[in-house]
Amino acid sequence: MLGFLSARQTGLEDPLRLRRAESTRRVLGLELNKDRDVERIHGGGINTLDIEPVEGRYMLSGGSDGVIVLYDLENSSRQSYYTCKAVCSIGRDHPDVHRYSVETVQWYPHDTGMFTSSSFDKTLKVWDTNTLQTADVFNFEETVYSHHMSPVSTKHCLVAVGTRGPKVQLCDLKSGSCSHILQGHRQEILAVSWSPRYDYILATASADSRVKLWDVRRASGCLITLDQHNGKKSQAVESANTAHNGKVNGLCFTSDGLHLLTVGTDNRMRLWNSSNGENTLELYSGSRDCNILAWVPSLYEPVPDDDETTTKSQLNPAFEDAWSSSDEEG
Repeated sequence: MLGFLSARQTGLEDPLRLRRAESTRRVLGLELNKDRDVERIHGGGINTLDIEPVEGRYMLSGGSDGVIVLYDLENSSRQSYYTCKAVCSIGRDHPDVHRYSVETVQWYPHDTGMFTSSSFDKTLKVWDTNTLQTADVFNFEETVYSHHMSPVSTKHCLVAVGTRGPKVQLCDLKSGSCSHILQGHRQEILAVSWSPRYDYILATASADSRVKLWDVRRASGCLITLDQHNGKKSQAVESANTAHNGKVNGLCFTSDGLHLLTVGTDNRMRLWNSSNGENTLELYSGSRDCNILAWVPSLYEPVPDDDETTTKSQLNPAFEDAWSSSDEEG
């Protein structure tokens, strides 16, 4: 690290490389906090966690027992060692508890008064945090694997839902119904994620080894199917237009929305340019059992929203049309 600092001071090193090296060093140095614990409530494995983005104080957990727990992460005791206590829970005795394993929980991005959960019981539930009662329930014909609400959108209230079927379903919280369906995958949808940069851009991952980027306003829907070979393999090759050599278990955007990280059962994680779908060829060893991703370090400089020259030069032509809509110009 001292060598990096010295080279940076003399102008011999790119600042991005220094930033990446320091971020990597910090991530590799992560270890469990010895001074903080979390009260144990679940009777089985914990499948999903989400910390609300408003204050960063409250955390939801969903377990294989169907139970949902809300924790307060703040250290109100001011002691060096403390246990994060459960504020409340939706236990087995609750009339609206999920019957089977909870696969995803997510806070409403703009307010802690509401959160959502989805389960193997083929339901997506919208909860009132204050009363712990369901405000709405969406029922599906297939097992639900994943759902996600846009962290930035102020123009729609769509929840993307991935199920055992090959179709991505979009549920509208305003109308209380499934607004439309995205078709293109051939097998079950294992993960979905909205872009943190553009309101209408959605990424989906499937057991068919493919990852697709969608503009949900378009009739055709799919903008790009990610290709691990960047188009250099013949279309006749079995792995053509696939993101991984196996099921794609999870995906997430970087915090600036410029890159997408995916993980598959081929024991690989890949980093993609989300604007043109290019495989950056930065390959990481993953885990066969991994199906949840969370982006931690900011390794890339965000492109300012008003830097139209930089943004447009990096965009796939299809994205230029999709992301230059009149409603954003007004």
